[in-house]
Amino acid sequence: MDPVAFTLFGLPIRWYGILISIGIMVAYFIGSKQSKIHDVDFDKVTDIFIVALPVSILCARLYYVMFEWPYYSANPSEILNIRGGGLAIHGGILGAIISGYIMSRIKKVDFLSLLDTIAPSFIIAQAIGRWGNFFNQEAHGGVVSQEFISYFPNFIQKGMFIEGAYYHPTFLYESIWNVIVFIILMILSRKHLNKGSIFYLYIILYSLGRFFIEGLRTDSLMLGPLRMAQVISIIFILVGIILLIRSNKKSS
Repeated sequence: MDPVAFTLFGLPIRWYGILISIGIMVAYFIGSKQSKIHDVDFDKVTDIFIVALPVSILCARLYYVMFEWPYYSANPSEILNIRGGGLAIHGGILGAIISGYIMSRIKKVDFLSLLDTIAPSFIIAQAIGRWGNFFNQEAHGGVVSQEFISYFPNFIQKGMFIEGAYYHPTFLYESIWNVIVFIILMILSRKHLNKGSIFYLYIILYSLGRFFIEGLRTDSLMLGPLRMAQVISIIFILVGIILLIRSNKKSS
């Protein structure tokens, strides 16, 4: 599996970067459609997007580096090198929320409507971006039998054959789950739920799938004996449920 798609002026262009870029473009397009449903000025959404995107990427990288600090402290020149992977989605989500909130105040955009607008964009970008992990042969699970992997398409089998063994294609599990969540959010977006509900459902449903899939992975970011993504997923689920209940109580 070659992680490099092609070379441009001597610079290797990796599939990881290409797929992240495609995810961003698709997210932007979906956001343009959702802004009409949630009655948000898309020009202002674009202004917020221009600021929140680099902030979220930076936060996703710093979050990853923080949990891999022994390596990066010895190799500081690699801290900002994201071409080969190393973006933690939970850091990206937190960065997007914080920068989005600040920018929504500046641009005078209703924050909850903004979150509902971009929630489907988040999850579909994540679904696409996971395929970058496939080309990097990372974010996979433990060893599986040849019989188990034979149920998957040949290109998945080949990509998950690493150093003489087959591995769980956990990137694929999460990508499929994210697409399912995307479809659910797009359907519910047309139901005129309470403000914030679409975003709350996004963090609940995404985190639910991530919690179980993370348990299969072999490269989890760890905090002592704990898989950090599972801890954050539990927190997101609980916070999402509380906010969703409060939103419904306010409208009743």
